[in-house]
Amino acid sequence: MSDDLTDVRFLTVAEVADMMRVSKMTVYRMVHSGELPAIRFGRSFRVPDAAVQAVLRGGIADVG
Repeated sequence: MSDDLTDVRFLTVAEVADMMRVSKMTVYRMVHSGELPAIRFGRSFRVPDAAVQAVLRGGIADVG
């Protein structure tokens, strides 16, 4: 992944849950299991939009 993060869009867990039509707990489980990459921002997580799109397409969420 390039060092330029200006094109990266990060989503909250609630936004990811809404997009995937699952509960927030399911998103947290996916993050903690490594199935969905995320970064820790304070006490919350942010998920790259590209990772969500990859999971929705049925691929592996490899954005790195």
